[in-house]
Amino acid sequence: MTDQPKRVVCIGLPVRDLTFAVESVPGRGQKFPSQRFAQIIGGNALNAAIGVSRLGGKAVMTGPMGDKSETSDQFLLDDLHKEHIDSSHLVHMPGLVTPISAVMIDPTGERTIVTFRDPELWKVKLPAHDVLLKDCDAILIESRCAGFATDLCIEARHRGIPVVVDIDSTISQHEGLLNASSHLIFSDDALQSTAGIHDSLKALQKLSKLTPSFLAVTRGPRGTLWLDENGAPKETPAFPVHVVDTLGAGDIFHGAFALEFAAGKTVPEALRFASAAAALKCTRYGGAFACPQRAEVEQLLRDSKVGALS
Repeated sequence: MTDQPKRVVCIGLPVRDLTFAVESVPGRGQKFPSQRFAQIIGGNALNAAIGVSRLGGKAVMTGPMGDKSETSDQFLLDDLHKEHIDSSHLVHMPGLVTPISAVMIDPTGERTIVTFRDPELWKVKLPAHDVLLKDCDAILIESRCAGFATDLCIEARHRGIPVVVDIDSTISQHEGLLNASSHLIFSDDALQSTAGIHDSLKALQKLSKLTPSFLAVTRGPRGTLWLDENGAPKETPAFPVHVVDTLGAGDIFHGAFALEFAAGKTVPEALRFASAAAALKCTRYGGAFACPQRAEVEQLLRDSKVGALS
């Protein structure tokens, strides 16, 4: 990292997460007690912003929120302030509700999520390009925000600013972000459903014909599969840890990658750093609030030979 913190603009929908630790996910019509409950803020881009801030960057959050008078508003803004995240570019939308999720976490750390997002939130108008891109070193965007932010990403690319897209659900093979980005990082399910191929490598190779962007897929404990500049497959292994909570791990990965790449690190370096940050997060409860500090990640990188770069 350089002395000046890198500024990463995170574009997404903040979410109020109601999290429950359960012995197993209830079936239809069943009732289960929870061993642990927490109310936290979340959402892909917001979690990534927490990661950026914890890992030494300057995180800026933009996207739609509900009405200023609704339940989640001050709760969410207070936590963003505590994490030193700039929330001044979030857009309140009168009469709407900030997204809310019920999250169940089983003993393996796997999470099951039900989320409500008001369709009207997608009608948001973000602040002007010059406002958001001033001193911007990288953009991290949720793929679901393409409808209201693709034009901003196009302008960022024109200015030479990297655009990292977090893709955790199926997107169209004609999606504008495929060409308005520098880096596309999929979850495994999202990659295979987008490509229509049940093989991650073949899916990456298919999509490489549709976009000039860097392509990668995160696969949990199986590590990250990606294509280099020549289209050759490469792997960044996951760090073996005792997993208790995977909520937010992928988002921390994306935020860490965007921050490191913005700081001038190579793709392999940024991926290994992101993998270490996500692994440490998984060893703790608390969603993205379990993100480690930068010193912890650097210590793991020094101590472990996993994915060590020559």
